Amino acid sequence: MTTTDPAPPPTPAPVISQSLIARVQGILMTPAAEWDRIEPEPATVQGLFLGYAVILAAIPAVASLLRYLLFAHFLIIGIVVAVVGYAISLGVAFLVGFIIDALAPSFGGQKNLVQAMKLSVYSFTAVWVAGVFQIIPVLGGLAVFAAAIYGFYILYLGFPKLTKSPPDKTVGYYVVTLVIAFLSYAILSWILIIVTGAMMIGALATGAAAYTSTHSQTLAQVQNLAAQVQAQANGQPPPAGSVHAVPADTLKALLPGNLAGLPRTDVSSTSGAAAGISGSNAEGTYTDPNGDRRITLTVTDVAALGAMASLASTFNVESDHETSTGYDKVSKINGRMTEEQFDNASKSGKYSVLVANRFVVEAEGSGIAIDDLKNAVNSVGLDRLEGMAHA
Repeated sequence: MTTTDPAPPPTPAPVISQSLIARVQGILMTPAAEWDRIEPEPATVQGLFLGYAVILAAIPAVASLLRYLLFAHFLIIGIVVAVVGYAISLGVAFLVGFIIDALAPSFGGQKNLVQAMKLSVYSFTAVWVAGVFQIIPVLGGLAVFAAAIYGFYILYLGFPKLTKSPPDKTVGYYVVTLVIAFLSYAILSWILIIVTGAMMIGALATGAAAYTSTHSQTLAQVQNLAAQVQAQANGQPPPAGSVHAVPADTLKALLPGNLAGLPRTDVSSTSGAAAGISGSNAEGTYTDPNGDRRITLTVTDVAALGAMASLASTFNVESDHETSTGYDKVSKINGRMTEEQFDNASKSGKYSVLVANRFVVEAEGSGIAIDDLKNAVNSVGLDRLEGMAHA
């Protein structure tokens, strides 16, 4: 009777496959040719994210965590910054793909969610790879900025190939996509700053519990936002319950003529909309004749994008970080997320409040007291803003 040695166990596949490395090299070094290869490839949204985005987006997250450990020595804050930043990175990639798909009919393109997600996910490659430099405080920001510019170029090269949009409409299609993407990223980044201002283990546990009880409402808001963009792209009336920004002139009327004895020396308001998503802003500047004291008061309505801002409220977190001359703290006051920063040496700082998960009221100034900034924010009438959100 003969015996044979048992077959050796199969060699486990590497986490980073050769095909992924080849795709990264191709999209970064020869993007035009790589888009030609990507266009006919079979794919799924799940495969694009699990097999590519989830892996590459982890690069800046890990680098960010290492930066906190090596330079700031804040383990808990580093973990939360990395995790929240990772989630936002993937969320923006998905949102950009959704926007590309939703806008396709309006610009003569072919509506295809998978092709749109290919465009978005692969265009983020440069930013994710450059995220490795996040471990170095100053260099990281510069590297990511440069990579983002290159990422815009990569996205532009792929637009006509994957959306099949006509040449005379491709530029407009591309620009409108970027406008909405920038607005979305600004809101998500603001959430990151607020949420990561206070990171304690107990706070995270509380936030998780709060999320369990509120996620269904947040999901409904996000779904309504998606339906609103979709309806606008198809030339249809907005769905019931769609959120529209308060007119900029209405916000401007909330700015008082005088703050802390300082006359209002400048006032402006802006508003805009793209693909059915609107926003508005009003800003007033208050200065004394000598320019020694100044307060800038702004009121911003992110309207439908407040569905994403509501994510911040699921974390019931608080922090109080003190320095030799000032402090920085995040808390909830009257149920509203609030951030407060002040430096006693320079008598400068800012005070901001998120109202009804859609209005951001912020006062920033110098040569003043923190109470002046708080009074400036309250002078707008936060309860009145709350009423506008539910009107």
